[in-house]
Amino acid sequence: MKENNSFILGIKHGIPICLGYLSVSFAFGIFAVGSGLSVIEALLISMFNLTSAGQLAAVPIITGGGGIPELALAQLIINLRYSLMSVTLSQKLGKTVSALDRFWIGFGITDEIFAVSTSKNKSVGRKYMFGLILTPYAGWSLGTLLGSVAGNILPDSVSSALGIAIYGMFIAIVLPTVKKHLPTALCVVGAIAIGCAFKYIPMLSRVPDGFVIIIAAVVASMVAALLSPVSDEESEQTDEKEVNTDA
Repeated sequence: MKENNSFILGIKHGIPICLGYLSVSFAFGIFAVGSGLSVIEALLISMFNLTSAGQLAAVPIITGGGGIPELALAQLIINLRYSLMSVTLSQKLGKTVSALDRFWIGFGITDEIFAVSTSKNKSVGRKYMFGLILTPYAGWSLGTLLGSVAGNILPDSVSSALGIAIYGMFIAIVLPTVKKHLPTALCVVGAIAIGCAFKYIPMLSRVPDGFVIIIAAVVASMVAALLSPVSDEESEQTDEKEVNTDA
């Protein structure tokens, strides 16, 4: 099976994510500065903690005088899903990816980058992954800087509206596969149902959002795998079709 290892192609595939991140990180920059952080502090958070939910949770803890243990625990719970993404993505990485490369790729993984990279039926190389990560990382950092400088110029309603763009972008990534593959669609619906259960059932609503995402993803994926497993023959046909398309 061929390996996708084009740096330029990675950058190309990362541009839509970059554009989506600009608006979301712009809103985060406004939020961070409005909460009492400086422009440099807000920018450094985005550069070293590439996760919107984790960053939004960190700002109140930092500005409220919370301790390191509280901050570390919050980040661990919220971002624990990335460990599952990294394990899954490791099976897609090609032979050109070294142990050190995996460290940097793990740092740059986000929901959208994971979705794009794992949607490829062939393995992906280090150059492709670095290109795919570079543009969203630049967009996230730049958007945070611009939002921090802008301060509180925009009203709260506009800032909240900008935050919706990231969800629309993620849906656009997943939707094509969902439309073509019924088991995947049922898996997505199952994960949504589990998430709603944790949201609206009183006994379950106390579970942190980070754990809810992990539980919903794991349970829905396990059920889908048991009810509709992918045969070796089907997998080989899919890989062959992908190779012929790229030839």
